[in-house]
Amino acid sequence: MKAKTLPVAIAMTTALSASLLVVSSFDNQAQAQEEEFRWKMVTSWPKNFPGVGQGPERLSQLVDEMSNGRLTIEVFGAGQLVPGFEVFDAVSDGTAELGHSASYYWKGKAPAAQFFAAVPFGMNAQEMNAWLSYGGGMELWNELYDDFGVDVMVAGASGVQMGGWYNKEINSVDDLNGLKMRMPGLGGEVMSRMGWRLSICQAARSLPRCSRERLTLQSGLYSYNDLAFGLHQAADYYYYPGWHEPTVMFEAIVNEEAYAELPADLQAILRSAISDINQSVLDEYTARNNDALETLVNEHDVELRRIPDDVLAQAREHSADVVAELAESSELATRIYDSYQAFQEKVEDYHAISEQAYYNARNPEGDTAQ
Repeated sequence: MKAKTLPVAIAMTTALSASLLVVSSFDNQAQAQEEEFRWKMVTSWPKNFPGVGQGPERLSQLVDEMSNGRLTIEVFGAGQLVPGFEVFDAVSDGTAELGHSASYYWKGKAPAAQFFAAVPFGMNAQEMNAWLSYGGGMELWNELYDDFGVDVMVAGASGVQMGGWYNKEINSVDDLNGLKMRMPGLGGEVMSRMGWRLSICQAARSLPRCSRERLTLQSGLYSYNDLAFGLHQAADYYYYPGWHEPTVMFEAIVNEEAYAELPADLQAILRSAISDINQSVLDEYTARNNDALETLVNEHDVELRRIPDDVLAQAREHSADVVAELAESSELATRIYDSYQAFQEKVEDYHAISEQAYYNARNPEGDTAQ
């Protein structure tokens, strides 16, 4: 009789152990769901900077709401906790868990990071988002940052910039000699080779000051920001297109250790909120730029001009050289360049018979802005 009850006892013990494991698992999950996290987010923009500076604020609000307060993110503008150019270091060393910036500011640390911000005559925001999400770009971007202890997610886009504010008419390449411009990244390097003198300053921190300096040539951001900073008071001519920055892709950089400490649901919430601002920042610029440009032209009598073809041709030639040289700077840079170029070639072929063909059909008279 005792021999028969032994398996029953084992079965009961096994069932009890399994029940305890289930209860323990539920307890651990409940504890994880009750744990609260307080993060700091540093940015390269002044607090509440129009457009791009609103993205981090929205991110903080979304994460707080979606997590029911379990993850809160305090947003610091440039200079409030660290200077705008030190955002990457602050996230890498754990001073802040999260940062919002643009990768071309880190060219001194990782030159190939410039591929992920803005490439002259490169892909626009729609195309960049597609490459990053479905063309292998995001994997390469994270590989580039592996040695710094941070992960990266795309967190907004500007769309095509304007071509800049000029204090004189530009009718040919010769008119560019000696002009001075504030411009970061690959676009700045191209302009330097074309004879422009550059002032490489942090756009968001110093635009008002740069405006007061009345530079011979002032880089434009986007009509929304340009109007807010009153750049129309410093120059008479507003040129397009912004060949130097067909978009700026903004980044959310996350400290790897801090991210790993979050429960899986909070990680998912953070990713979802960053994905939301990636689209919302671009949407805001698209909407606000329309009204701002109308105000600049109709209320402030700004003269809107197209950059001459010979200037664009020379810029295109130098851009190809600058980008190719960057691609040769390392083995990883070569792989990033190859991936970027291959995707751009494919998307250009498709957009020629889709987006561009539609624009031409919608506006058969062509460029009417001049």
